[in-house]
Amino acid sequence: MKIFDGTASFDEINAYLRGIATNGEFSEARHAVFFKPGTYGSAAGENDPSTATGIINSQVGYYTSIHGLGASPDDVLINGALHVNPSPGQVPNALVNFWRAVGNLSINPIQRPVPGDSNASEQVAKPHTMRWNVSQGSPLRRVHIKGDLDLNGMTGSYAFGSELVNSKIDGTVDSGDSATELSVAQWYSRDSEIGGWRGDSANLVFSGVHGAPATTFAPGGTTSLDRTPVSREAPFLYLSGDRYEVFVPNVARDTAGVRWSTSTRDGRKIPIGDFFIAKPQDSVTAINAALAGGKNLMLTPGVYNLDEPIRVTRANTVVMGMGYASLAPIKGTAAIEVADVAGVSISGLTVDAGPVRSDVLVKIGTFRGLPGEPRNPTSLSDVFIRVGGPRAGSAATSIEINSSHVIVDSIWLWRGDHGTGTLWHENKADHGLVVNGDDVTVLGLYAEHYQKYQVIWNGERGRTIFYQSEYPYDVPSQQEWTNGTKNGYASYVVSPHVKTHQATGLAIYAFFRQTPARVTSAIEAPRLPGVRFASLVSAIILGQGGVDRVINTTGEAVDAARPNSPVVGLTALTRLKSYPPGR
Repeated sequence: MKIFDGTASFDEINAYLRGIATNGEFSEARHAVFFKPGTYGSAAGENDPSTATGIINSQVGYYTSIHGLGASPDDVLINGALHVNPSPGQVPNALVNFWRAVGNLSINPIQRPVPGDSNASEQVAKPHTMRWNVSQGSPLRRVHIKGDLDLNGMTGSYAFGSELVNSKIDGTVDSGDSATELSVAQWYSRDSEIGGWRGDSANLVFSGVHGAPATTFAPGGTTSLDRTPVSREAPFLYLSGDRYEVFVPNVARDTAGVRWSTSTRDGRKIPIGDFFIAKPQDSVTAINAALAGGKNLMLTPGVYNLDEPIRVTRANTVVMGMGYASLAPIKGTAAIEVADVAGVSISGLTVDAGPVRSDVLVKIGTFRGLPGEPRNPTSLSDVFIRVGGPRAGSAATSIEINSSHVIVDSIWLWRGDHGTGTLWHENKADHGLVVNGDDVTVLGLYAEHYQKYQVIWNGERGRTIFYQSEYPYDVPSQQEWTNGTKNGYASYVVSPHVKTHQATGLAIYAFFRQTPARVTSAIEAPRLPGVRFASLVSAIILGQGGVDRVINTTGEAVDAARPNSPVVGLTALTRLKSYPPGR
């Protein structure tokens, strides 16, 4: 963890940030960088970046979170750019620009090339523009960009996109014109204010965003909801005078626009002394003893090898990861287990499956245990789970939610398609998310490459806003990937007994590298009046094979042998406006 104050020079800050930006994709390095309230860098070149000197200007690398320590994002001003550029190559792309974040600060965007960066696309950016060219696991949360935000690499770069949450963009957000250039395939923006949006793509979803574009879905790829039905923002560390505290926002309903208050009407303040501040060398026994004794938990950057789960047994406990702290069970247990209690908040973590197969990696409540509380829901924010990739690992289910009234906010569940131990019979994983509780809301869910159903909803009155999924790339044969009489496994499944469910903005992609596999349908759900879907995408990225239906027996097929995609970078794509049709 590194904390800068007003005495730090721009040279010192840039040297540090650029030094940690060289982390590899599967490095075990983790970094949390904080800025105390104040102004950093010079604004002298804001109208002509080619003349700019003295700016804070660095790529944000893997496993790095950069946050302000003010009560408001406007308490910390960065003159410069905390940016992410396309990866160098013949075709610019951000397909593996994962696991990085910026939050709780404002940026006057002035971007220049980083010394030594040979990427041809890294030219001096246009004035008042910051580049954030990323794919999954890279949210912007509680930020104020005092200019434009470029998501597609300025000159066009292929990316799969992440999220903008509780943020303000004074200018325009540019996601790329998907009909003519490589662009961001999808993006979710929630409870924010933007000056405008340029671009269309496979799946752009907005909820509670002032300035959002109008819905164009089918034929376009944009879906805009006026409000977000329910949410709970992630806790954050800040300075109250010279005292460190954590602010834990309350649940909010039917919201739109930013909410930056730290008033006691809007949440609770926890002194830093009420946290057990863990380091990777601390035993899980010590961590659990601290939790049982009444402490909250702050996990400083690093990799925590766990021989038993972290157990949360008290209501209202806060578990915060700093700098993408990673939990790695090594004996086949879960990484975190939450008892049948309400109001628990878990945020800012990566979880890596271990060599001994786990039944589940994150477990919220017990099956048919006590229900949750609607006024005080448990929440998971910015939790990113991996099965294979950084290390060999296997887990049947990544997250199991048994409690009711849980809010899931920005979750990426990934069975690794590259890295260590990423073969069909090695990183075995059945499901990304299984929801058994009722009244669970998911805002921004990504689930990829699991070998059976990616997501299963067994609970009533579930709701999803924005879903992105990919089938496994490495299916060895259709015979080995058959579900009874059906080819393959649907990605998103609502169980037959469920009577009420809503899902909006779902995009499900296929890339069968090894065999021309087929999927009978991308989504399976009961055809009932209370089960409703809107804005559905089924697509082929590359490869072979296809998907026969979007949902149940409805929706056109997509086939790698019949290219038809209106989105540059995808082979085939079909859209279904609603299900049941006409609703």
